[in-house]
Amino acid sequence: MSQSVPDPKIVVALDFAEASQAIAFVDQLDPALCRLKVGKELFTAAGPRLVEQLVKKNFGVFLDLKFHDIPNTVAKACEAASKLGVWMMNVHASGGRAMMEAARNALEKSASPPLLIAVTVLTSMDQSALREVGVAGDLQDQVLRLASLTRDCGLDGVVCSAQEASLLRENLGQDFCLVTPGIRPASASKDDQSRIVTPTEALRQGASYLVIGRPITQAADPLLALKMIHREISDV
Repeated sequence: MSQSVPDPKIVVALDFAEASQAIAFVDQLDPALCRLKVGKELFTAAGPRLVEQLVKKNFGVFLDLKFHDIPNTVAKACEAASKLGVWMMNVHASGGRAMMEAARNALEKSASPPLLIAVTVLTSMDQSALREVGVAGDLQDQVLRLASLTRDCGLDGVVCSAQEASLLRENLGQDFCLVTPGIRPASASKDDQSRIVTPTEALRQGASYLVIGRPITQAADPLLALKMIHREISDV
């Protein structure tokens, strides 16, 4: 067993199509060194049972389903998800105040509520893409607007690009959780992310947790890749 990290900063994205693939991969990792993210593809294929399996393996699970619906529907979905024992879950901040407050209130009923965060602007979107969906303002202004609303609704933090982390940290304080996807070691491919930074840069910008997928999931030795990133960020 590797030396335990009290609050692992790396969240490994399980971007697999089947439960068997995900479990085979996860069995190569160490729950003392990372947490896991289960997104829409894997959850749709494998369902709640897989999440429960991962929790039983002592992994903290970030259930990344980005709920966005009427307040009552989102509240019920959050309540159901909390019963799986997940560490963190999320909604879309663009769902608005009533929806986010309903989600927060639903989780307060849980004996051990997960962290609840909100998505601001997807990291696959740049200024041009944002303009196409009717947001005329600056991308960073939109991120800050949605993150501020999230804080005001009593949620724990947001998903954001690490490029906005310093802005949000300055405006929203040290206790607000910033979860940053689009993280790539300097030598890795950008893949389909438009706005990316390295793990070290992300933490220096104020990120709380780093979501990392392909640089670990497609590595010949996933545990070694995970340990190498830990070494990379050890001085931050």
